[in-house]
Amino acid sequence: MQLSELAQTLVIGQLIGDSSTLITGIQTDSRKVKQGDLFICIPGFVHDGHDYADIVIKSGAVALVTERLLDVTVPQLIVKDARYAMAVLASHFFNYPSTEMKVIGITGTNGKTTTSYLIEKILHDAGFQTGLMGTIQMKIGQEYIEMERTTQEALEIQRSMRKMREVGTDYCVMEVSSHALELGRVKGVHFRTGLFTNLTQDHLDYHKTMDNYHAAKTLLFGRMNNTYCEDPSKRQFAILNRDDEAYKRMSEATAAQVITYGIDHPCDVRATDISITANGTEFMVHTFAGQAKFQMKLVGKFNVYNALGAIASTLVEGVPLHEIKHSLENVSVVDGRMEVVHAGQDFLVLVDYAHTPDGLRSALSTIQEFTEGKVITVFGCGGDRDRTKRPLMGKVTAELSDYLYVTSDNPRTENPDQILQDIVPGLLEANLPSNQYELIVDRKEAIQKAIAEAGPKDVVLIAGKGHETYQDVNGVKHDFDDRVIARDAIRSKVQ
Repeated sequence: MQLSELAQTLVIGQLIGDSSTLITGIQTDSRKVKQGDLFICIPGFVHDGHDYADIVIKSGAVALVTERLLDVTVPQLIVKDARYAMAVLASHFFNYPSTEMKVIGITGTNGKTTTSYLIEKILHDAGFQTGLMGTIQMKIGQEYIEMERTTQEALEIQRSMRKMREVGTDYCVMEVSSHALELGRVKGVHFRTGLFTNLTQDHLDYHKTMDNYHAAKTLLFGRMNNTYCEDPSKRQFAILNRDDEAYKRMSEATAAQVITYGIDHPCDVRATDISITANGTEFMVHTFAGQAKFQMKLVGKFNVYNALGAIASTLVEGVPLHEIKHSLENVSVVDGRMEVVHAGQDFLVLVDYAHTPDGLRSALSTIQEFTEGKVITVFGCGGDRDRTKRPLMGKVTAELSDYLYVTSDNPRTENPDQILQDIVPGLLEANLPSNQYELIVDRKEAIQKAIAEAGPKDVVLIAGKGHETYQDVNGVKHDFDDRVIARDAIRSKVQ
């Protein structure tokens, strides 16, 4: 594709140099540049792409997208906003792949990963070719790729979606983070459906206020098309949690057809008669397409919400309710989401990704509904992230646990001892006696102690990291899997 064709997609932009330059690829990572690439200079939080201009030209970049005139020998397209230009140029270069399939975007504080997996399974079981983009992995055809962040940059999203279409993907189910929405990573993506799970405190290190965080999540629905179409395959839907206070603002922001789900309020897809045990969850579902009793292996009220979102999202795609029921009842586990670790013990060990006050409350409230013994919780808070949620997490965990091991999560560049001290005020506010908790920086030791402490019928919840197989300490990712550590500790105990 010639540089001039790409430049024409931006009304405001100054092209300097040979407009007939042939572009064979686009990159924003200087380490990945190859001969024939267009390099987009993104001003980042740590690194500025403009500083790498000379390096990428030596690596084969034949043109640059910049926000200021650079002294270089290759053509450059000067734009006001390189990040916005990236979304526009990538969409055109990869020939608008999201318009060739149905994209279901899921946003919210908690539940995005589980809900995305449930939707993908239902659609796959219904005979569709499915793709997945999310926190744990990306699925393209039969290939699974580990992910470094919940939502990729716009360039990688368009590149990945084109690959999905090349293998015949009908539906792409993707998690959409608040960072991605605010930074424009999903600009250029045509969403068939936007799904909202819930809104609770998280990421205030970035968004600063809950109102800003709320506004970022609302962007997914506000950016959906403002037109209506006779063709049913091109209609758009906003699937919203009616029980969440953020529902009203999101419903008002979108022109898409609103489908509601919930438990506490009248809505289009509603669960009643909920029964939760250590072995699963039963509930009745009442929908605009009929009703049915569900018996899922997934545990917890929050998983009822996740299931309701998935049911609503697939009902509008024409999947019959009985097929949805069959798919959901055959889901046994989602990696690191209330995942059972069993190695012959007489107590229950659960590993969960809960890393927010609400996530911990949901997980622990669920456990309280079925436990016959003590609840022992291992948890911590990530470094270089929202510090204000640390005492809140301490308080909710203290209120719903019998014993706590406060430990490291991913301390990143922060002092792990200080992170633990930031949690303590929440324990004190909950009036937790000092003999009911320990501060242990070493996460492995904390897990081992929790399992050693557990007796028959007790429940050990190891929260915060879930599916992660590493621990980030001072920028270095060390091998660390809560499930592996727990399993080894159990085997040592029961031998």
